[in-house]
Amino acid sequence: MRHPRFARLLAGAALLSLIAAACTGAGSSPTTTGGTSSQPSSSASSGAKPGEGKTVNIAVNPWVGYEANAAVIGHLLENELGYTVEKKVLAEQVSWEGFPTGDVDVILENWGHDDLKAKYIDQDKTAQAAGEIGVTGIIGWYVPAWMAEEHPDIVDWQNLNKYADLFKTSESGGKGQLLDGDPSYVTNDVALVKNLNLNYEVVVGGSEAALIQSFQTATTQKQPLLAYFYDPQWAHSQPPLLEEPLVRIKLPEYTAGCDADPEAVACDYPPYLLDKIVSTTFATEGGAAYELIKNFNWTNLDQSTVSELIANQGMTPEDAGEKWVNDNPEKWQAWMP
Repeated sequence: MRHPRFARLLAGAALLSLIAAACTGAGSSPTTTGGTSSQPSSSASSGAKPGEGKTVNIAVNPWVGYEANAAVIGHLLENELGYTVEKKVLAEQVSWEGFPTGDVDVILENWGHDDLKAKYIDQDKTAQAAGEIGVTGIIGWYVPAWMAEEHPDIVDWQNLNKYADLFKTSESGGKGQLLDGDPSYVTNDVALVKNLNLNYEVVVGGSEAALIQSFQTATTQKQPLLAYFYDPQWAHSQPPLLEEPLVRIKLPEYTAGCDADPEAVACDYPPYLLDKIVSTTFATEGGAAYELIKNFNWTNLDQSTVSELIANQGMTPEDAGEKWVNDNPEKWQAWMP
């Protein structure tokens, strides 16, 4: 908001008239010319936005929850702060490689990756942690609810071999199939199957959409399915889509350090307190954009709400992000620098 100008009071009707005209031109009220009102733009009335002429490079990893983060933050960066936003669709691990080159400024949703943190944050010092996003990530193995109802003991990993024949497919080589998602996702599944002596073969489904479609088919057509899945995920909260909730398999309890050796993992996945990672350059030079991203913090439900608009309601990420921003001003205004 501009502050009013102050001037000396000068004698003479002509000078008073000039001062009045000058004050009118510098104020925030619209001017009237020839009977037409001309409303000034927000940038004209409040000064240049901090991001004008600057670009923020956001990595977008291949799942819709991440798209939801980027949709909301991208909308705020562009419309509230004036930045240009470049979204770069990259696998999780590849995103980190963009920090030292300047191709990536921020990862908005990081799932663990202690090895990458050790390299890029601790060793190379080309990246920094920028705080949690408020979302807890859960990874696990799931079956459709009808399977847990018909076979109550199937939810205990120790009974999975008993049911391996139910899960055989043409791709599982005579063993039970454990279906995974995008090959770039965080997963210990191959090691788990081996170290728990399970008669199963991990088969890569290819994408988040393929996983969800598999659960839809397994639910509606009563086809056996054991698959990797995670939360937050909009499909968990959409009974009209899946008709019934998924049931998580109980794997050996996670304890700190039980997954330290990727080849020897024999325990469940930990809960992931999802966080943001930024380049060191962006942390020191990113200004208002860095402050917004550092302050960004929402819930699993917030993310799933935007994700569902994108994945199930046919909205573009941009439109879904804008809708959430319009519906939740009290939340995002608390993030603003």
